[in-house]
Amino acid sequence: QVQLVESGGGLVQPGGSLRLSCAVSGISVSVNPVGWYRQAPGKERELVAGAYPGANTNYADSVKGRFTITRDNAKNTVNLQMNNLNMEDTAIYYCKARYWGRDFWGQGTQVTVSS
Repeated sequence: QVQLVESGGGLVQPGGSLRLSCAVSGISVSVNPVGWYRQAPGKERELVAGAYPGANTNYADSVKGRFTITRDNAKNTVNLQMNNLNMEDTAIYYCKARYWGRDFWGQGTQVTVSS
């Protein structure tokens, strides 16, 4: 019954902000590795931000200082606050959770940064 559902994507101007949310069922975000990935047209899917049990997080160099990943344990959601967006951030964003050696993915949400 594992399910991940992303929301919050849309069209935003360069320099703007968006907050993505991933609602997770069947997996506890507090005790399992979770993360956000993105895939732009013609490019390979890449890790954007990861969060691990405890306080450990990691970010792609391209988003460090602009994006923040958080977990809301009470709601069992994973969030991605994205600030100072630029056109290179345009992609489909996916959330992922790892459980029992398997990866579970959401369907993705489109983020488009355009003037």
